[in-house]
Amino acid sequence: MDHSEAPVLDALAAYHREEQLPFTPPGHKQGRGADPRAREVLGDAVYRSDVLAISGLDDRTSSNEVLERAQELMADAVHAEQAFFSTCGSSLSVKSAMLSVAGPGEKLLVGRDAHKSVVSGLILSGVRPIWVEPQWDPDRHLAHPPSPAAFAARFREHPDARGALVTSPTPYGTCADLAAIAAVCHEHGKPLIVDEAWGAHLPFHEDLPTWAMDAGADVCVTSVHKMGAGLEQGSVFHQQGDLVDPAVLKAREDLLGTTSPSVLIYAGLDAWRRQMVEHGHAVLQDALDLASDVRAQIAAIDGFDVQGRDEFTGPGRSHDLDPLPLVVDIAGLGVTGYRAADRLREHHRVNMHLADHRRISAQITFADDKETTGTLLAALRGLRAHIDDLRGSPTVQVPPPEELRLELVVLPRDAFFGPAEQVSASDAVGRVCAEMLTPYPPGIPAVLPGERITAPVMEYLRSGVAAGMVVPDAADSTLDSVRVFIEE
Repeated sequence: MDHSEAPVLDALAAYHREEQLPFTPPGHKQGRGADPRAREVLGDAVYRSDVLAISGLDDRTSSNEVLERAQELMADAVHAEQAFFSTCGSSLSVKSAMLSVAGPGEKLLVGRDAHKSVVSGLILSGVRPIWVEPQWDPDRHLAHPPSPAAFAARFREHPDARGALVTSPTPYGTCADLAAIAAVCHEHGKPLIVDEAWGAHLPFHEDLPTWAMDAGADVCVTSVHKMGAGLEQGSVFHQQGDLVDPAVLKAREDLLGTTSPSVLIYAGLDAWRRQMVEHGHAVLQDALDLASDVRAQIAAIDGFDVQGRDEFTGPGRSHDLDPLPLVVDIAGLGVTGYRAADRLREHHRVNMHLADHRRISAQITFADDKETTGTLLAALRGLRAHIDDLRGSPTVQVPPPEELRLELVVLPRDAFFGPAEQVSASDAVGRVCAEMLTPYPPGIPAVLPGERITAPVMEYLRSGVAAGMVVPDAADSTLDSVRVFIEE
């Protein structure tokens, strides 16, 4: 296919060139009605290209097939059979994928390190999750993706499961053995869904972990705004093979998606695909070289333990590692990642990708260069120079792996929508949770609706909040109280 094309961008250019006049939404009419103060901040170009997809980017019947052509080019670029654009982020895309494989009451094998968007999909659909345990590093208190053997064992226990879902890469860059997990699924005649939100860049360089479509996955979901150059909420889900019907997949997306998609986001997806096909290998090589250099310089800072292949891959850990997220363990300095990230923003205007109870992480992409990473390095050295100022914060009580596992008593949907009450944190222990309790980032729920709350997990979350952890989906973000299910 001719990847010099960019159908969405070309159609937008034609819209401007032809001086099309809208008597349709958006009501700002290409910015003419927008508040000048907003235009000053956002720029006129944003408003000018914020047009309808139908009776705007394309005609009333979509006869020019602008979006269809852009999606065909995307699929070709990443070795998929089908690609579908989403303007609601991968949170919507992964729900569409799940609902195309399993329905209410049916079983789906799901890695327990799944993002909260997956749990939201379980709540909306009524799918029964069969949890597959991640591989837990007890020394670093970090979960890596589940092993192929773990998926095989769960299929033996639940042969009626409709398929499987795994998250890879994780926000820390750790990756599952997707080819082996896909083989396990296909031995049972079941599809594999990969939540590959952090892996949109993977198809475009051979030194990066294997792309889900190349590994044999049936559906994968990518967030182009994360490691690519798309706009926020720009997501694509890809399909291949005959285990997931693309018509069903599109119907599920249509059920959940907006009827007013953003052409700006479509344009960002289209432009990124062309950029990657034409220049992706070169710019990703630059990013890999830059990340390697920055990684070495961070490792030279006293007490900054940079996590790489030696720490994150091998038996009992992840299968592979994306080297672009630079994860730094600062536990040896007696400081939480929360306080470190807050200081970097407050004193250096540097925002970290991720912070947890012992780590901070900087995401490197092909948009970075020696100037941006020089600022990062200066900020990290400044952080180290003032590290004593950050000591003394409360300690997060992270329980061992066996105490992190909770019993699923009722379906997530039933607990979320069922009768509930708000009780004190102490009274919540032993009760069934009716909400998600999710340290964010990375957004992996510690407690799901339907799980019975235990004292160690409650202590972990409450000590985390005291130390700076954010739990945004709790009705009471202080966790002084918790919403629980009323059992009959």
